[in-house]
Amino acid sequence: MALEAASPKDDAQAPLPGGRLHWLRAGVLEVALAPEAGGRIAQIRYDGVDWLVGEQEGGAAAIGWGCYPMVPWAGRIRQGRFAFDGKAYALPRNFGGHAIHGVGFSRPWHIDSLGADSAALSLELPEDKYWPFGGRATQVIRVLADSLELCLAVQAGDQAMPAVLGWHPWFRKPDQVLFSPSAMYPRDGEGIAALPCIAPTPGPWDDCFINEAQVTLVCGEQQLRLRADTDHWVVYDGAAQATCVEPQTGPPDGFTLVPNHLQPGQRLQLTFELEWESDDLG
Repeated sequence: MALEAASPKDDAQAPLPGGRLHWLRAGVLEVALAPEAGGRIAQIRYDGVDWLVGEQEGGAAAIGWGCYPMVPWAGRIRQGRFAFDGKAYALPRNFGGHAIHGVGFSRPWHIDSLGADSAALSLELPEDKYWPFGGRATQVIRVLADSLELCLAVQAGDQAMPAVLGWHPWFRKPDQVLFSPSAMYPRDGEGIAALPCIAPTPGPWDDCFINEAQVTLVCGEQQLRLRADTDHWVVYDGAAQATCVEPQTGPPDGFTLVPNHLQPGQRLQLTFELEWESDDLG
């Protein structure tokens, strides 16, 4: 996903200030939570090393820093248009003529609970032009001595709705990415995922992959292993300062390519685990 400023005419997608940071800690792992800035993690620091692109480094766009939840869709919706239950919908377009990353990253989240090493947040999804279905999103952040556990969920309200969830971490450029996907979605002339899937091609990437193995990032003497309970991962490594490795429950434009129908009250969940190892710590 190439970094591009959100439209200043679109209030729901305008950049949010980082707001107050809430630090969660366990051992040498420190996590700065910014609920007011789209419920995102502003920074992850392990044994003194910062792993995420910070707010000041990410430029003007709200999509360009930290690690934020993508809900109720992940990646682009082609031209903001999709069909659901036989009805056509059009969402505001805020990124290169498309709708991107849902509504959660640009809205303040409510703190439901906050402890020394964990937090729970929630967001009531709108019923308006930005998202006509309503529903509720929740996330739980748990910090352990050498790992971070993130759980994101969305629950339909009184009406059925489509849903794709994802996490979007902007990792500072690692020395190495160890990644062995089995397939990838090709991108068409609009730069959006299409079917059928093909064999993975060499990078640089801005692509969605089928991958069931852990992904490892190497930065100096530290290694970060990424695991999630999904087989869809988006990798963007075209930026000089960052690499994004994003677990998602479906591909970009998933409402059309791989529709997922939530009945009223039904819940969809995504768990993302980040685990560190440092040569210094043995």
